[in-house]
Amino acid sequence: MNSKTRQEMTEEVEITEAHAMDNDDVHWWKQPQLRRLYLLMPFLFLGSTTLGYDGSLLNGLQAMPTWNEFFHNPSGSLLGLYGAMPGFGGLVVLLFAPYIADYLGRRHGTALGNLFVLLGAILQALPSAKSPKGMYLAGRFLIGFGSNISNGTCPLLITEVAHPRHRGRITTIYNTLWYLGSVLAAVTTYGTLVGLSTNLQWRLPTALQCAMPGIQLLALYLVPESPRFHIARGKPEKARQMLIKYHGNGVETQFVQWEYEEISNTLRLEQEASAQSGWMELVRTPGNRKRCILIISTAIFSQCSGNSLVSYYLVQILTSIGITNPRTQSLFNVGLTIWCLLVALGCAFAVDKVGRRVLFLSAGIGMLISFTIWTACAAMYEKTGQQGYANAVLGMIFLFYTVAGLAWPGLTVSYTVEILPYKIRAKGLTLCFCFTALSGVFNQYVNPIGLKNLGWKFYFVYIVVLVIEVLMIYFYFVETRGLPLEEIARVIDGDQAAAAVVADNLAYEGKQAASRRGSAAVKHDEV
Repeated sequence: MNSKTRQEMTEEVEITEAHAMDNDDVHWWKQPQLRRLYLLMPFLFLGSTTLGYDGSLLNGLQAMPTWNEFFHNPSGSLLGLYGAMPGFGGLVVLLFAPYIADYLGRRHGTALGNLFVLLGAILQALPSAKSPKGMYLAGRFLIGFGSNISNGTCPLLITEVAHPRHRGRITTIYNTLWYLGSVLAAVTTYGTLVGLSTNLQWRLPTALQCAMPGIQLLALYLVPESPRFHIARGKPEKARQMLIKYHGNGVETQFVQWEYEEISNTLRLEQEASAQSGWMELVRTPGNRKRCILIISTAIFSQCSGNSLVSYYLVQILTSIGITNPRTQSLFNVGLTIWCLLVALGCAFAVDKVGRRVLFLSAGIGMLISFTIWTACAAMYEKTGQQGYANAVLGMIFLFYTVAGLAWPGLTVSYTVEILPYKIRAKGLTLCFCFTALSGVFNQYVNPIGLKNLGWKFYFVYIVVLVIEVLMIYFYFVETRGLPLEEIARVIDGDQAAAAVVADNLAYEGKQAASRRGSAAVKHDEV
């Protein structure tokens, strides 16, 4: 097959795909089954909300006199250990998480993770006064352990059951709802700080960590299992019926037929190509090696761009600029997290119009500028003590998180799962969580030490990271906007992609069928 023929065939298949997409009614609110599927999505989004709640909870607890008294005023490395422990728990389970997703399924994996999170939340809320540290650390370890199981499966389920027309927005919304958990934690801790004075002040918001995984566990099995998982486990009819029911509204449309064939053939070719290579499949081909670099970069940038300073240690930052009142600190935390949620949600709906790469680059440049001004204002406040510089720091924190919301955290997970083919999607997402956890452990352990010993000078570390981030995004990141999952592989792998082979085969078969019809017509005319 020469290159001209390949190009012609690919163009024909793309026209067929576009025709199927354009003629299929994908207004989800008009299709009862697709509407039902999407109305169940908020229950899956709770996986990210659980992470956000835990991420902001420690921030709120640090402002509570009862929590500080109960845990003997932790600071420096001990406070860093409290913050980093979920990351250690997440790292332990990472080697097993993709096998849970691929062999137990997306739904069972999410349920298993929820059970560990529930256990961890209970342990965190009930440490004894005699030895509070051990039980509290064990609970935080289990929170990270369970969260990385459920978050290694839940985004896959969302991505793989969503209609291709809506996949980008829905998957991006998943991770932006980290901020919803952050808002809930900030509001809850402020409420108990104002209204309670006993140890219930910190035990109650800690125990409320059970709410999100508990609700998700109850509603999880109302959501269909991934059709790709069904096909991979030898149950193609279940996958076909799922696509007919939800993507065709009960009718086997032209688009549903194309989607089923594309998924089936692509998975078959991926299986044949990957053979028994296991984890080595992540680096076996040039395309997969590029995916690994993109995933690792995305994971590190999502944690090491200066955002973790405020996510976990806002109290120390506010104290450094003279804001020491616990209620004021908590109110600022509430306002900031609500604003971040609104910005991130708004940007999630723009991913298919603006594109991923543009959002990443805009966020990187904006974060670099605002963080640099933040650092300068913090330095001037330390030198002069003028309140104007402190107010400027508060303004730059809001601006920093506004531009960060263009891409982080929304695209961290959605971009990762988009660029991965099915056979390595679970392993690639695990790689993302591995470097997210490693970066988080580093940040959460090192940040309080750096802030304590260096103050605003510690911010220069993140300025350097942000410069590297902008350059990496500009020269290396690829765009995935508007493509079905199986077709995104072409952007990275080119003609070697399984989807490209499928396209060629389908086009070749189409040409052959057309040729046979033409021959039959000629014979008929001759007769």
